[in-house]
Amino acid sequence: MIQIEPLSAAAFAPFGDVLDASGDPDLLINQGLCGRHHDRAALDMGDARAGISIFNAQPRDLPYRLDMMERHPDGSQAFLPLHQNPFLVIVAPDQNGQPGTPRAFCTAPSQGINLHRNIWHGVLTPLSDPGLFAVIDRIGDTPNLQEHWFETAYFVTNAPTSR
Repeated sequence: MIQIEPLSAAAFAPFGDVLDASGDPDLLINQGLCGRHHDRAALDMGDARAGISIFNAQPRDLPYRLDMMERHPDGSQAFLPLHQNPFLVIVAPDQNGQPGTPRAFCTAPSQGINLHRNIWHGVLTPLSDPGLFAVIDRIGDTPNLQEHWFETAYFVTNAPTSR
């Protein structure tokens, strides 16, 4: 069983960047009426270009059955919700070319994430409708997806575990 953690920049740092407008803006623009939180993600597209796609994912229920993780060895992948609803982010460290023990995070409203290149992660997992996201990732001619299917599924819950 994997217990969900709140998403924070410090806890998520080994896997990617938290995208939000927390703290004071880096500068004010647009006649002082807009705070710019500058350069929040380390986008990495390798030898390809960055593209913006729109994903519309079906919401999932808890406990969530995690039986597969994927990674993109040639580029980062950013998810920006087009709504105010939290969503589930599941990541794992690499362990000899396979996902290690997964961790699950729940975003706060208005938080997005950028997964660094080659990070094992679960699929897009909204917890409610709508599941609409802007996704910024690598657009190229070569494959950029590796999947790993677990022999035994994990279950992700918001209830404390008894470890």
